[in-house]
Amino acid sequence: MSRESQVRQSLFDIERVLRESPFWQVVPPEDEAFNSTEPFSLDTMRPEEWLQWVFLPRMHALLDSDLALPAELALLPYFEDALEGTPEQTAAVFLRLKQLDELFNPDVQDGAVHDA
Repeated sequence: MSRESQVRQSLFDIERVLRESPFWQVVPPEDEAFNSTEPFSLDTMRPEEWLQWVFLPRMHALLDSDLALPAELALLPYFEDALEGTPEQTAAVFLRLKQLDELFNPDVQDGAVHDA
């Protein structure tokens, strides 16, 4: 499976676990929330809002347009710190974010650096 296919599948997996969690929202944030210039729109959106309404659509748009994907990705550290919920609510989201991060950082798996 190509890297792009793996990334797309990972994005679908993240969306699925969000839909199965209390974090999924049917109604998007107000239009003004999308005007943020802060990383993760942290001044206008909750972490799960940014993930659902900004990150997932942008990544799909990159893939759909055959544009370059980010060279590196490290979402998990931010979400482990910022996403509020019980371990039962967050565990699946964290697992899927970790799997996506690993597609962009192949030398880091299971928290350890592996030689290429």
